[in-house]
Amino acid sequence: MVSVGVLGATGAVGQRFVQLLADHPYFDLTVLTASGRSAGKKYRDAVNWRLDLPLPEPIGDIIVSETNTKSLKNVDIVFSALPADLAHSIETDCAKAGIGVCSNASSHRMDPDVPLVIPEVNGDHLRMIELQRDGGNDGFIVTNPNCSTIMLAVSLAPIRKFHFTDIRVATMQAISGAGFEGIPAMSIFDNVVPFIGGEEEKMERETLKIMGKFDGSEIINAPFTVSASCNRVPVIDGHTMSVWVDIKEPVETVAKAFQSWKCPISDLPTLPEKPIEFMTQQDRPQPRLDRMKGKGMTVSVGRLRPGIRYIAMGHNTLRGAAGASVLNAELICDRGYI
Repeated sequence: MVSVGVLGATGAVGQRFVQLLADHPYFDLTVLTASGRSAGKKYRDAVNWRLDLPLPEPIGDIIVSETNTKSLKNVDIVFSALPADLAHSIETDCAKAGIGVCSNASSHRMDPDVPLVIPEVNGDHLRMIELQRDGGNDGFIVTNPNCSTIMLAVSLAPIRKFHFTDIRVATMQAISGAGFEGIPAMSIFDNVVPFIGGEEEKMERETLKIMGKFDGSEIINAPFTVSASCNRVPVIDGHTMSVWVDIKEPVETVAKAFQSWKCPISDLPTLPEKPIEFMTQQDRPQPRLDRMKGKGMTVSVGRLRPGIRYIAMGHNTLRGAAGASVLNAELICDRGYI
């Protein structure tokens, strides 16, 4: 078993990490960190647990530590659910201390030597870990993308073989993406908020790195452009997006590509049986009906129309956050980096 910890364990994504790691076959969850006001308390007393399943009993007795490298002396991997402003220095310190960091934070995503990974799409980018280890330190940082970027990039995997130069995407993003306290009720009820700070820029930059090629020393960005318009809608979980891609092939050819796509990885605990589910119903996917497919790790694609236009949807705190980091860590272990 690999000893692991969670940084920022009391927040929305931190709680998802705890839920996913509590009985994991690869990982032994031994350390939970939070701010100084939670340090020294049992986790059950420090956290306002808000997930649908009960807090796993043994985990509730773990004493919360303050977030620093001293608290992580015997940990092999940490999962970071820290806010971006705190994550940069703390994750860097962890890597320097010889710890593997699987981060959901945005701080290091665009660093030239840090892989931005979705295992089903660009698992080979994990080779960049070797660039970080040139100095002989076993530590590293691996990031997963922004939640909306993940849904888009996964949906592109089956059709990346076609020629295209322009992607346009309009998102309808769930309120849980802003954290438990992120959206005041009076701002989101009966409303759509057509702005999410930094979200459009993340989708436009991150997708190019993910879909790019690693040449052994750097990532060569994918040769297309992404234009994003991001909206917050009154849905609890599940990001939905309308996608336009300038593919010239007939819609039947593109549909066959979605239906016949084979995932390049297998046999990882968090990997769903169908990372992509292609739906033929005219009114699907829908967050309420489809977000928990594959235990929340499946991206559903539907309403494929000439153009090429389609809808993609996935669970933002599972597929788009904690589950993405856990899946990255599983692939890291499977490929012998730990």
